[in-house]
Amino acid sequence: MAIELWITDRNLSLQGDPLVGWRSLTCEQRLREPGSGTVTLTAHPEVMAQLQPGNRLVVVRDREIWMAGPLEVPQEYEWDLESNTAPGTVTANFSDDLAVVAGRLTYPEPAKSWATQTTTTDMVRTLTGVSSAIIRTLVNENCGPGAQSARRIPQLVLDSAPAAGTTRTLTTRMEPLLDACRTVAVPDNLHFGTRQMGGQILFGVSAPRDLTGTARFSAGLGNLRNVRFTMGAPLATSELVMGGEDPAQQVGAGEPANTRAYTEVASGAHTTWYRVEKLVQAAGKTDASGELTQEGLLALGNDNPQASLATETVDTEDLQAGRDYRLGDRVAVVLPTGLTVTDTVRTIRLEADSADGAEKVTSVIGSGDSTTSASLVATVRHLARRLGQLEARG
Repeated sequence: MAIELWITDRNLSLQGDPLVGWRSLTCEQRLREPGSGTVTLTAHPEVMAQLQPGNRLVVVRDREIWMAGPLEVPQEYEWDLESNTAPGTVTANFSDDLAVVAGRLTYPEPAKSWATQTTTTDMVRTLTGVSSAIIRTLVNENCGPGAQSARRIPQLVLDSAPAAGTTRTLTTRMEPLLDACRTVAVPDNLHFGTRQMGGQILFGVSAPRDLTGTARFSAGLGNLRNVRFTMGAPLATSELVMGGEDPAQQVGAGEPANTRAYTEVASGAHTTWYRVEKLVQAAGKTDASGELTQEGLLALGNDNPQASLATETVDTEDLQAGRDYRLGDRVAVVLPTGLTVTDTVRTIRLEADSADGAEKVTSVIGSGDSTTSASLVATVRHLARRLGQLEARG
């Protein structure tokens, strides 16, 4: 397969011919997160002229766009006398366009500019509907065609897609946009992301496809490189969610009634393991619209006793990433022990070397989030989001 690298400006206008002299390329697509990549090239003047702040890199593989997005580090130049590799090399780091979406916050009143937000009360943005519709609305009004002109991402439009997920309610206020999207996406296992098609950047939301009958990986099929499988006890079987006081139930003179809502969301895993309780604080939320239940489901996503499956696969002629399966799809992995495990495609990674023309596509199926470091990251992110909501309401 042939790979070409193109540079565009933020409006998707080509800045020249395909980049010449690229040596190595690595790019990784990620589930519900911005993808990222690195490319190393010979530092020809025409190459350096295109690797400029504000520009984008488009990776074309076999005449189809594999990944496209902004240059995060346009130039990391290197030359030394001993190697005499004139004119030197340059490495560029880039992401996909979801990284630009991630740079937005959820405005309480997205139709207003920041300076004209309501100052007399702590406004919040509340959305109720099917999960995919909520995500699309959030993106549209904070960085899409429906956003304030200063906040719009050039050429970003909403991809056409059928409704997916269940009916939910989301309350958000000055929260990182992707965090708000994940709040309703994770309980329904939805995927969202961007893709370039022609002169547009399409933001889409999709439900996972069950490909366990056709997308199968095993040592015998020659498409399974390694497997790490762990089965551990749950961190919690009962999420005890405590909501905020309902201001609609105050009894005068600013004195709130005892209206704090409590909801328990249980996984049922205690019947196999044992009961483990965890407190989840949902500041400013009530269960009138199911938000406390939603917070409990989110917490169970991290605390469930799911087997941690981390595999690395490789493309074959019969089964290829992008063609036969994509991010978010559910596939099957046959372990060397004979056990078949089904899980979600979390990342897809492309590595290429121009010297020998070698290309390798690997996928990570399942999650290695049982590690201490990953759990810590999840905890810190959760805490930061909660503190942000409390500070905004304070």
